[in-house]
Amino acid sequence: MIELGERLTRVASFVPNGSKVCDVGSDHAYLPVYLIQNSQITSAVAGEVVEGPFLSAKQTVRDYRMEDRIEVRLGDGLQILSKEDEITAVTICGMGGELISRILEAGFTGGHLNGQERLILQPNVAEHFVREWLMNHSYRITHETVVEDNHRLYEIIVAEPVNERVEYTELELKYGPILLKEPTELCVAKWNRMNRKNKEILEQLQKSKTPQHEKIEQFENAFNELQGVIDRANS
Repeated sequence: MIELGERLTRVASFVPNGSKVCDVGSDHAYLPVYLIQNSQITSAVAGEVVEGPFLSAKQTVRDYRMEDRIEVRLGDGLQILSKEDEITAVTICGMGGELISRILEAGFTGGHLNGQERLILQPNVAEHFVREWLMNHSYRITHETVVEDNHRLYEIIVAEPVNERVEYTELELKYGPILLKEPTELCVAKWNRMNRKNKEILEQLQKSKTPQHEKIEQFENAFNELQGVIDRANS
């Protein structure tokens, strides 16, 4: 049996039973293999844009004798999919939020997303890009969580398409509508880390020999806003 780290184990927990999954940027195809071993999904498409990881994924699928259940495809993002694949869940993990939103946009405009899929997304940074894309394309965020893996804290965002307008506030786009409502210990730890970074940058700017008024104001605002979020979570 394949063992996943905490990050991908939690991602897997959001994949509905009986799904047909597309795992974008599948790397070694560990996630699809794990999902099939746990009888969670019927089949998967594992996508890679770079030849090295594509070959690694193919090798993993061969090693676990799952060629009849997992198809590894070389191509960019969701463009490896066709309607015949009847995908019901998409996982995109371990990339920046901006790149994930670009992959989703290309899949959407190219007709590779059928508008029925559950999206399970794990951006490493810039999560607001992902939430903004979801809002603008009528996907409602149904779950959000923060996990710790190898001393790093990661956000997982799960969304499903709805037939109505989705609206989030600026604060919800930055920090997550569900995380703001139900902040966990790890979530608050992540916000504290972010604000320590804001404070460090602010202190460096204040020591700068050249005037940095605009940037100082920008980071002061960011620090105060996030501190308010942390204080509310702790109250």
